[in-house]
Amino acid sequence: MAKRSGGFPGGGIPGNYANLLKQAQRMQSQMQESRKQLDEKEFSQAAGGGAVKVTINGAKKLLSVEIDKDAVDPEDVETLQDMIILAVNGAMEQADEAGEQLLGGMTGGFGF
Repeated sequence: MAKRSGGFPGGGIPGNYANLLKQAQRMQSQMQESRKQLDEKEFSQAAGGGAVKVTINGAKKLLSVEIDKDAVDPEDVETLQDMIILAVNGAMEQADEAGEQLLGGMTGGFGF
């Protein structure tokens, strides 16, 4: 007689487990679609009173950097660098917050 290794009697998945599996698959599909939507969304942030503006997408890829010509001072490059950093970090924070709002509600309690 062949020995069975684990599994469920009859080879099927009991009703509650089957429903749980379907629910998890549905949630995974929804999360993938939400992630795709987030990745396509754009976030912009300005710094220095609008002298520097950056745009990223939800996948945190830098899409554009706009620098006002008045912000370019060869004697003070550090200020321009600081404005770029502030703008990029601000846009990244926006993307993070949008991701938490969009995906956080779906994963509540699962520890993702």
